[in-house]
Amino acid sequence: MPFAVYPWLKGLHVAAGLLFIGGLIAETAFLSALPLAETLSPAQRHAASILRTWDRRLTTPALLLAWGLGLTLALLQGWFPAHWLHAKLVFVVALSALHGLQSGSLRRLAAGGVRTRRQTMPTLLIVISATAIAVLAVVKPF
Repeated sequence: MPFAVYPWLKGLHVAAGLLFIGGLIAETAFLSALPLAETLSPAQRHAASILRTWDRRLTTPALLLAWGLGLTLALLQGWFPAHWLHAKLVFVVALSALHGLQSGSLRRLAAGGVRTRRQTMPTLLIVISATAIAVLAVVKPF
C-alpha cells in the first residue's frame, strides 16, 4: 500500500471508532437513566426518538465505517494471522453486539414500549473494550 494512504485510512478508522464509542456511551447513559417496566413520559419517548435518530445517522454509520476501514487495513497490511488482531476482534464484536441490543431498545422505546430488563454493567464493558482495543492496536503485543 502506498505510504501516503495508510495514515489516512488509519486516521479515519480511529475517528470512526471514536464516534461509535461516543454514541454507544450516550445510548448507555440514556438507557440506564430510564425506569424499568414503566410507561415512558412523552418527553422520555421523544428523547428516545431523538437518540434513535442520532444512532441511525451517526453511531451506526460510524460502526460500519470503523468495521470497513479496519478490515481494509487488516487485509492490506496482512494482519489477519496476527493474534493481537484476533484478541481485538473479540472486543470489537462485543461492542457491536451491545450496540445491536441498545439500538433495539431505543427502537422499542421510541415506539412506546417499556424497559423490561436492565443491562448489567454496559459502561464497564465499553470502557474495558475501548481500552483493550486501543492498547492492542497500538502495542500489537503478540
